[in-house]
Amino acid sequence: MTTGVGPWILATAMVAIFALQWGGVRLIRGRTDRGKGWLMIVAAAVLLFNVVITTL
Repeated sequence: MTTGVGPWILATAMVAIFALQWGGVRLIRGRTDRGKGWLMIVAAAVLLFNVVITTL
């Protein structure tokens, strides 16, 4: 079992990934600010790759 702050950081990052994706899709579907929506989705993808690299 892993101890320390590491698992909490990864869990918080995963919550942030879902929030960024949800917000990005809402912005793109709402047609208000598509550029920021795509930027949020790209930021979520980068954060996901960081989590994957950290867990390997």
